[in-house]
This record gives sequence, C-alpha cells and structure tokens, in this order.
Amino acid sequence: MDFEIRYITPDIKLSEFKGEVYKAEAAFQHHILIWYILGESKIIQGDKSFTLGTGSIFLIPRNHVATFINYAKEGQNHKAVVMHLEPERLKQYYQENPPVAVRNPIKGIVSFEKHPLLESCLASLIPYFDIPGTFPENIASMKINEAITILRTIHPDIDSILADFEEPGKIDLAGYMEQHYMVNLPLERFGYLTGRSLSTFHRDFRKIYNTTPQRWLTKKRLSLAHYHLQEKKKRPSDVYLEVGFEDLSHFSFAFKKQFGYSPAELSTRARSAGM
Repeated sequence: MDFEIRYITPDIKLSEFKGEVYKAEAAFQHHILIWYILGESKIIQGDKSFTLGTGSIFLIPRNHVATFINYAKEGQNHKAVVMHLEPERLKQYYQENPPVAVRNPIKGIVSFEKHPLLESCLASLIPYFDIPGTFPENIASMKINEAITILRTIHPDIDSILADFEEPGKIDLAGYMEQHYMVNLPLERFGYLTGRSLSTFHRDFRKIYNTTPQRWLTKKRLSLAHYHLQEKKKRPSDVYLEVGFEDLSHFSFAFKKQFGYSPAELSTRARSAGM
C-alpha cells in the first residue's frame, strides 16, 4: 500500500492511498472536515457502524473516538480533501462572529451528504495542490473561514461543536473503555480523553479491572472477534481491523493463543454449521 499526503498548508491537505484497505483511528485534537473525492469508509463508533462513500462530506469533532476502515473502489485510489479546524483559529473566528444559541447540541460525527456549498468550497482547493511554492496564509485563512461560515449556515446547531473549547474532564473510566476498547489508541490518549494523566489512568484502571490496560484490551478485542466469527459468520479478514488489530497474522496468533484454535478454524465451523 502506498500512502501520499500533499499539503497546501498544515491545516489543508489532500490524502491518497493506493491499495484495497487502509485503517485509521480518529481522536484528533482538532475538528476535521473531510470530503471524499473517491472511495468509501466504514466508520465504527462503539457498537454502531455506518458507511460513507464517494462525494460524502462530514465533520469529525475533536477528541471524538472512531475507527475508519477506508476502501478503494473499482480499482481507483482512495482520495480525500481534509481541512483541520484548530481551536485557536475558531476562537479568532468567533470573536468576530459570536456563536448563536443552540437548540439541539450535536454529539458525534456530522454528515452533510453531498452539499453543493461545501463541495464547491472544498473543490476550489484542488488546483492549489499542484501549484509550487508556499500557499499564502491569508488565502488559506479565507478558505477555512468560508468553510466554517458554510457549516454554520447549513447546520444551525453546529456551534455546539465548533464553539466548544472545553478540555475533557474526568469521566467514568469503565463506561468509556467498554464503549471504545476496539479503537487502537495510545494509552496516553485514553488517559487524556477520560480526564486523567497516564499514571492516574493506569492506577484507576487496575482498581477497576485488576489487570493492565493492554491485557484487558487484547482480551476484549479477541472476545468480540470470537462473537463476530461464530455468531455473525464473518471471516477473519473482515473482523481483525474492526476489533482493533492492525495485522491479520498477529490477530490469528493472539486468537489461537487465547482460545486454542485459529480464527480460520472457528470461521469454517461456524459457516458450515449455518448452512
């Protein structure tokens, strides 16, 4: 798999990968606005998942946890324009354009389908990726502010995301981990997202589960994989990325060590029994 990122500025990029599948975990420090030019993604959030395809435009709130499994379609590369909406830039924007009262606060990823205003804004960036030299900051700022203004125009409650500058507070650790254990994040990031330092995260985790985070995560992911293979009749190649593993061979090794038989053996038995 070949992966290429071209930047206009540190906040605006064109990403492209050549291959059948690419996995990414989302827990960004900035809001991310994405337009899929080609390809599709399966997005997994806890026990829910949905798919976004070519032409989709969506916003990932900062510190929002999700897994993206990106697929190239019909032999074409997966290609997307990505815009980072940093808190500092948003604070400057809202000083001149105060947030409005929000009726229904938004939680989670927001999809804008193929909205013509947003698509036009993001499509106008494409020629700049092939222009040599430094992209003027004033033009970049203008483009990002244009995108923010469009978002606020087409979704009146978007200020509940963009104008929220609070850092994560200390929350229920067990509840958070039970919901997000299949997302493969560094433990430092799990600590931050639950309002803890790394040392406090380790201490609180052991109090709850009487084991290390890594051992608990591995066991939970393998148990979920076992369920998908046996009850949902899925194949190992369709499961390992979804449950939090990065490599099929490592997943197979860990699975056999845990259960005494390989995921391929369980999949074959389950699919045969379901015939």
